[in-house]
Amino acid sequence: MNCRESQRCLPGYLDGAIRPSERVRLREHLDSCGDCRRQLERYRLMATHLANVAAVTPPDGLAMRIRVQASQARSRWEGVSRLWSRAVLISQNIVRPLAVPATGGVLTAVAVFVLVVQSMLVGMPLSGVVPDDSPLNLVQPAQLESLAPFPLPGIGETDGRANSGALLLEATLNAQGEVLFYKILSGPNDAAVRRQLDQVLLFSRFRPQLGFGRPMGGGRVLLSFSEVRVHG
Repeated sequence: MNCRESQRCLPGYLDGAIRPSERVRLREHLDSCGDCRRQLERYRLMATHLANVAAVTPPDGLAMRIRVQASQARSRWEGVSRLWSRAVLISQNIVRPLAVPATGGVLTAVAVFVLVVQSMLVGMPLSGVVPDDSPLNLVQPAQLESLAPFPLPGIGETDGRANSGALLLEATLNAQGEVLFYKILSGPNDAAVRRQLDQVLLFSRFRPQLGFGRPMGGGRVLLSFSEVRVHG
């Protein structure tokens, strides 16, 4: 127990109003703390003086005067309470007729907002374009518009050579529709094929990715060179 805790327990220590465990801890603290012992002596001295003070006889009619003052105070507060209750009732009578139209207006606004958002999100899908329909989605993927007519050696042949077979690559475009870089996902991957791919992609035309109708960088196009198929 420290001195701060001891100061709170000293009055109860004299009156026997603290728990036995706290009394034991306080006794141990008092054995080692002179300041708290002196404070305890002051409490004892004050208790001795208070015990020697003679009792004061209340004046005649004190109880009656207290009851009269209490009733007068209660009557004043009752008037304030009545005024408050009347003000609350008047405000409720004014606000209650307006509450139903206001609530209906809020619910109507929320319903209209939900319908507008639903029409925007459902009518403009975020992925994929509906066939035979104008693209109205918020983000339109990049796509190939025209492929340059340069043959690729070894593509489309199946005679067992190392460079034969289908070629699948992924091209990344900038906002101008130019190929920034590409990555061969499957198929032949040697210097001759890469040189020819550089020419094909350089002279091919791509439409960049569109966001809200504006060109955006980072669009990707998948190209397959067994026969040309575009996967946006």
